[in-house]
Amino acid sequence: MSNTEVVMLATQSVSLRVSASARLTTTLFAAIFGIALLYFAAFAHSDALHNGAHDTRHAIVAPCH
Repeated sequence: MSNTEVVMLATQSVSLRVSASARLTTTLFAAIFGIALLYFAAFAHSDALHNGAHDTRHAIVAPCH
């Protein structure tokens, strides 16, 4: 692929239509996944996981001690 082709690909815009239900599903999945990650990190026995999420847990008032 030449440099000209790369520039042409980079300047093309793509319109992607996503339904409201797909956006809602994605948002809910991301929220549940994020909360689960924080929950498991809050009660992890690994010091690296526990300390890595320490400030976030306190910011959302999640118990960790």
